[in-house]
This record gives sequence, structure tokens and C-alpha cells, in this order.
Amino acid sequence: MDLLLKDKVVLITGGAKGIGAAIARGCAREGAIAVFIDKDAEAGKQLRTDLSNNGAKCSFIYADLVPPENCAASVEQTLGEFQRLDVLVNNVGINDNVGLEHGSPEKYVKSLQLNLLHYYNMAHYALPALKKTQGCIVNVASKVAMTGQGKTSGYTSAKGAILSLTRDWACELLPYGMRVNAIVPAEVMTPLYQWWLNTFPNPEEKLKHIVSKIPLGNRMTQPEEIAAMVLFLISPQASHITGQHVLVDGGYVHLDRALT
Repeated sequence: MDLLLKDKVVLITGGAKGIGAAIARGCAREGAIAVFIDKDAEAGKQLRTDLSNNGAKCSFIYADLVPPENCAASVEQTLGEFQRLDVLVNNVGINDNVGLEHGSPEKYVKSLQLNLLHYYNMAHYALPALKKTQGCIVNVASKVAMTGQGKTSGYTSAKGAILSLTRDWACELLPYGMRVNAIVPAEVMTPLYQWWLNTFPNPEEKLKHIVSKIPLGNRMTQPEEIAAMVLFLISPQASHITGQHVLVDGGYVHLDRALT
């Protein structure tokens, strides 16, 4: 299937590693122009080099998106380099374990800054350019917005809000013919996930326990599988899909645990 993404400019937050990098590589394969924002300079430069060496047009923006002005500057830099913007993929975030019992109001607010506020800020600053191209937005959420997890009030609040914002923006942007959707991953093998596994005394045993609960194939979802759905949703092939929460999780959230 031709996704008709050639020369489309796709701005990806948290785009240097994990799911974001998989989306950037997928864009390159489809002939789109991936612009990825990350505060990991080494990873971002390496990905830019890898994609460029394979003939892809791309760009890396080194930025921390917590300050709103950095969100505005990232959009402006993209427009300055490519003169257009077709897609925003809001992806960056971290499960920072700010809970209710052992957290604090200050830590909770910081968690929302890390995981939620830049979603709005990026969309706000990108909107004028996206309206010109009748572009679209994909927000990456998390299964914790639907299932809860415990001890992660900040992160789950952010991800729940992201699902709600997806529906609200889809309504608000209907007059412009723009689409907004959300991807809901569950257990995805990324560098950050591997780091989390390594905090346990026996990472291999912990991983074995987790995958035993994933109905389809008893395995982790791969970043490329998330990226494939993102690429479809941002493409004209998904031209009548908006306001949706799409789970790519091997049945982890909705299928009966008795199956595992």
C-alpha cells in the first residue's frame, strides 16, 4: 500500500529513540521528511546521520520541550527549514512514578509538565501551519490511562488527559478538515522500558512474567509495530478516521486474562 506520504513534513517529539525513532525511520522509508525533537543530542545526531546516509531528507532539533518557548521555537525551526508542516506526532514522555502516597503536589505538577503540557503547547504552536496543509495530529498515550497502574498519578493523569484532548481537538478541528487520533501502546520494548526492567533484581524473570500476560504471541510489542499504525493514521489512506484511540498492544488491555 502506498501511504502517499512522500515529501510530507512530519514533526515528531521524543523522536531520537524508541517509538519516536521507529516513526522517523518509517517516515523515511515512505519518502516523508522526518523532523525529530529530542534532548538526547547524541541519539538525535546518530539517527540524523543514519537516515541521511540512506538518502532520506530529515532534520534533528535538540530541545527540552518543558519550556513553552522551546515548543514554539521547534515549530518555527521546522517551518524555516522546510516551509511547511503536514503532521505533528506528540510522543515524548516518561513514567516517572509520581504517586499519591509517596509523591507531593510539587512533583505532581512537574510530572504534568514532563508528560502533558507540551502536547498542548506543540499543537497550539503548530496549528497555523497544519491548517494551511489540512494536516493531522497523532498523540501517543498509554494503556495506564485505561487500566491504571498504581503509584504513577502524574503519568496516568497526563495520559488520560491526552486521550481526552484527542477527542476534543478532533471536534474543534473538524471545520478545517483536520484529523486527530491517539495511539495507545501497552508493553513496548524500548530503551526506556529496558532501563526499567534493569531496575529489578532479575530483569529476565520480570520480562518473562510480563510477556506471559500478553495474549497475542506472549511477546512484547515492537516500536516498529506502533510506528506502522502511526504512519497509517497520518496518511491519506486513513482520511476518514478521527477522534480514535487505537490500541496496538497484542490484546493486553481488552482480552480476557484467562487466555494467558
